[in-house]
Amino acid sequence: MENPKVQEILEKQLLTVARAVEDKLDDEIAALDRVDNDDLEALRERRLQQMKKMAEKRSRWISLGHGDYSELPSEKDFFSAVKASERVVCHFYRENWPCKVMDKHLNILAKQHMETRFVKIQAEKSPFLAERLKIVVLPTLALIKNTKVDDYVVGFDELGGTDDFSTEDLEERLAKSQVIIQDESSINPSKSSGSVRRSVRQSADSNSDSE
Repeated sequence: MENPKVQEILEKQLLTVARAVEDKLDDEIAALDRVDNDDLEALRERRLQQMKKMAEKRSRWISLGHGDYSELPSEKDFFSAVKASERVVCHFYRENWPCKVMDKHLNILAKQHMETRFVKIQAEKSPFLAERLKIVVLPTLALIKNTKVDDYVVGFDELGGTDDFSTEDLEERLAKSQVIIQDESSINPSKSSGSVRRSVRQSADSNSDSE
């Protein structure tokens, strides 16, 4: 008679313990869920702040002329542009075929790389700058970071020695000097490089024929 009672008591105790363990596990799972949700919320908040800062930065860049490839009317404008933007690619040019080819590529890259200001200035009308920066061969790109000329791309020697280089060739050269930030969002798919090169060449041909 006593054995069944003892068994019943033991079963009740085991059931009580099991429920207690289950309740504790439920509490721990809920706590973990709360931690995960808090982490996700913190991550979301950080992401929103990053997006907000990037939007503000892009707005400032646009106000400074980033996103367009524009001509600087004077040497004074060159110094103003360099002081205003952290990264500047300045094309010293004259009205000739090689400089027109360079123009086409820079016009494309200016739209792809909002972080950098792309400008050009006529070398013959900028004697002070040309002498100070030792500009001899045209086209020459002055690659400027934090108001200082950090590097140059002179002619097409580093771009295969021909005017048939692709926009990606120039993009990689500029990225090497860190005057542009190269990432997946700013690189054209490789399959488009041929069409870009042809369109640039054809457009330059068209401009040359029309003159």
